[in-house]
Amino acid sequence: MASREESGNGGGGGATPAADYRSSDSRSSSRRSTRFKEDNEYVEITLDVKGDDTVAIQSIRNGADMPEVALLARGLAQQPPPSAAPGPGGLSSRLKAVRTELRRIASWKFPSGVLSGGGGGGDAPGNGNDRRPRLDRSMTGAARALRGLQFLNSSAVTNGWPEVEKRFERLAVDGFLLRSRFGQCIGMVGSEEFAVQIFDSLARRRGITAQLLTKDQLREFWEQLSDPGFDAKLQTFFDMVDKNADGQITEEELKEVLTLTASANKLSKILERVDEYTALIMEELDPDQLGYIDISNLESLLLLPPSQAPSKLVTHSSNISQLISQKLVPTHDRNPLRRGLRRLSYFMEDNWKRVWVMALWLAINAGLFTWKFMAYKRHPTFDVMGYCVCVAKGGAETTKFNMALILLPVCRNTITWLRSRTKLGAVIPFNDNINFHKVVAGGVVVGVALHGVTHLTCDFPRLLHASDAAYEPMKKYFGQTRIPDYWWFVRGVEGITGVIMVVLMAIAYTLAHPWFRRSKLSDSNPLKRLSGFNMFWYSHHLFVIVYIAFVVHGVCLYINRTWWKQTTWMYLAIPILLYAGERIFRALRSHGFTTVRIEKVAIYPGNVIAIHMTKPHGFKYKSGQYIYVNCGEVSPFEWHPFTITSAPDDSYLSMHIRCRGDWTSSFRAIFSQICRPPMNGQSGLLRADCMSMEHHSRFPKLLIDGPYGAPAQDYWKYDVLLLIGLGIGATPLISIVKDVLNHIYDDPESAASPHTTNGGGAAAAARRAFMTKRVYFYWCTREEGSFEWFRGVMNEVADRDAGRELIELHNHCTSVYEEGDARSALVTMLQALHHAKNGVDVVSGTRVRTHFARPSWRDVFKRVAVNHQGQRVGVFFCGDQALTPELRRLAQDFSHKTTTKFVFHKENF
Repeated sequence: MASREESGNGGGGGATPAADYRSSDSRSSSRRSTRFKEDNEYVEITLDVKGDDTVAIQSIRNGADMPEVALLARGLAQQPPPSAAPGPGGLSSRLKAVRTELRRIASWKFPSGVLSGGGGGGDAPGNGNDRRPRLDRSMTGAARALRGLQFLNSSAVTNGWPEVEKRFERLAVDGFLLRSRFGQCIGMVGSEEFAVQIFDSLARRRGITAQLLTKDQLREFWEQLSDPGFDAKLQTFFDMVDKNADGQITEEELKEVLTLTASANKLSKILERVDEYTALIMEELDPDQLGYIDISNLESLLLLPPSQAPSKLVTHSSNISQLISQKLVPTHDRNPLRRGLRRLSYFMEDNWKRVWVMALWLAINAGLFTWKFMAYKRHPTFDVMGYCVCVAKGGAETTKFNMALILLPVCRNTITWLRSRTKLGAVIPFNDNINFHKVVAGGVVVGVALHGVTHLTCDFPRLLHASDAAYEPMKKYFGQTRIPDYWWFVRGVEGITGVIMVVLMAIAYTLAHPWFRRSKLSDSNPLKRLSGFNMFWYSHHLFVIVYIAFVVHGVCLYINRTWWKQTTWMYLAIPILLYAGERIFRALRSHGFTTVRIEKVAIYPGNVIAIHMTKPHGFKYKSGQYIYVNCGEVSPFEWHPFTITSAPDDSYLSMHIRCRGDWTSSFRAIFSQICRPPMNGQSGLLRADCMSMEHHSRFPKLLIDGPYGAPAQDYWKYDVLLLIGLGIGATPLISIVKDVLNHIYDDPESAASPHTTNGGGAAAAARRAFMTKRVYFYWCTREEGSFEWFRGVMNEVADRDAGRELIELHNHCTSVYEEGDARSALVTMLQALHHAKNGVDVVSGTRVRTHFARPSWRDVFKRVAVNHQGQRVGVFFCGDQALTPELRRLAQDFSHKTTTKFVFHKENF
């Protein structure tokens, strides 16, 4: 295995030679080939590193045509000693530097306690029986350690000293920067207490006792913090922990910094066990029980080998990765026609289903409007009302069509049956049913506006001011007596029903807006009491009155009084019957066919409640689908949708509910009265189990309705899955992970070859249909307590998937500062150490390592594209809408410019 290293002077300076070490280990020696680059010429030097730390030169040859070294290494990143400093063209001095560095690397070993399985003794370094692993001094290990010691955030590093200087001028008082403002000045906003600790460590090292800094002192501090060298950062971190500057870290000092780090990252679990974790670090780094840790011990902790690190994140094809990066670089085509055509082709490739449905809908609306417009252009009323009546009647015709069509996207049982039992999903975007419902609602608004505004402002006034001769043909439509005034139109049945419809529609449309439906209004807003899901739900059910008024309005027409020309009821008959049939079926099914009994309840941190219920007889569903839930003790009429988190093969039915609104908060309050603190080993804040309760009848009665289709239910049609969940949005994805796990491991033949048919009938068909062979699951949550929601699932997947790596789980705790920030450095060390020794993550409490901060989604897509070229990847996202545009853009970008095809799905219900 080749490792490439490049020497440097550590602190910046002049150009440095590049070297490439190719080693093949043997019992007594290893042979390494080194290449130097200077003036576009290469020299390859083959060195033999003996067991006694001597280095012999085997050969030197010119290699000008050799590829340029691309990877840097830690080994030669140190400043060479003065005696070995290479001069211009001094090959011998360069060889001395290489020899000295190789001997130093070869002699580096672990301290006696690290990863030795416990404290105590062990063979001394240099002993022939010493088989402990060496420190990872390669570029990979050093870079990983450097990420754990990056003290400044990216903005401060990017902007550099000029930006820090500007902040100093703004924050300084009489030319001095106060200690309390140090963190704000260097860009460490939000962790002032932690920044003060850094200030104190830097001041101690320089003998500064004052609580303020001059600009020159600040620059000296900043230069040390921004020094990219590993040793500089290691010393800074050590000084921060070493409170009394005696070169030794005691257990009390370590505990103090660990407590501060846990507080800065909102990790209450570490605070609860800070004594235990402090003792763990001391046990590993102080095996001889000296009572302190020195800097070499701390370095060994930073350079732990990556045996427990998430190596699956590392792509093994740097060449392909580089090619993909080059393809993704935006290119500007100067030809606007080609540029526009390319964008159009990309758009059609991604949205052709939506395009043809929208085109058909617009064409039907345009056709109906034109047909009615031309019909009234030949009508007798045209001579008096002119084009106004044509526009009004054309708008009315489109409103009839859209009022009928708007019911179909919310016929959930019909949609679920069509997407599950037919092949129409190949051409119809069923996942956009709610979006299409909103689009049709917009069409209703346009039609009502054309109809009502044109009538009230154009043709009715023209009719009132018409001459007696012109009005004569109108008598058979509006009566023998001339219309007395304008309000005659409004007081009639047609006017009253029209006003009722417009008012109720305005209420329903307003309360359906996200500002009201999601309660985004401020508490001081007087309309706050009208917000929330309940108001949206009740206002939307005003549609019953709207449709009654709509039918009456369509029957009591001024002009057409022949029944077969009154087409409103014709448009509405089938959709209303279908929708009414669905509601009746749902009522019968929820109250009789799908009776459930609650078996287990758990209330978790983050205001989440998990419900385990009995699975009704014959209740079949797919992972990703959802059900509607009714709790009569909260409200006898309200039904709320929740995703099913259990897998189809599970013997129970489960759901996890995030309690945020009024209904869910009341729902949680009922169960809180029943639940009790958990027993030892159980998760959650409160729990209740019907098997251990004497009176489990105290559980409220639940009614469920479903299952209903969702975008995630089609996951099995993709070779690879990329599942992304934010917070409680992980619920549909957890069910998918469990179902894939069951398919892969309960049916290994299907996992090995999804197209094999080892049996007849449905089983063989299922094996042929199930295509998924790899899953990447990313879950981001703010609170560490959220990992308790699915702790059992995470451990089950980690156990069953051990060694095969078919399902990758990536948990991200966004409350912890990203890797590369000093505020999380000690947590990172503790996490690696604890996981290596106990196999359990200190943040999540599961066997799955937790990452800090949100991932780079571009890197995630790139990794999947590299590993699965030419395959279809289903991207399923559920969570905050703000991330949707970025994920959709990345899916499209990588699909267009790589051979991997990403298909993006966003959960909506």
